[in-house]
Amino acid sequence: MVKKQKVSLRRDVVSKQLLPKNELIRIVKNKSNEIFIDQSQKADGRGVWIKSDIDSIKKARQKNLLSKGLKTKLNLDIYDQLEREING
Repeated sequence: MVKKQKVSLRRDVVSKQLLPKNELIRIVKNKSNEIFIDQSQKADGRGVWIKSDIDSIKKARQKNLLSKGLKTKLNLDIYDQLEREING
């Protein structure tokens, strides 16, 4: 009998949909108030998840959703970093 892998779902900050973790990017604000893209998806701190496509990032930038999700003022550079991350 093959054991089924449990898929971890997280809520996308833009669409509010539950999606598998591997389709999302995690952005974290840690205790030192540093905000960064969490490659490991396990860093300590408050995290928000965003779908890894350009449209989601553009919508998040327009509505300032990462700022709201992380409950802090946010440097807009993070959106540029996300776009670079997706475009490779």
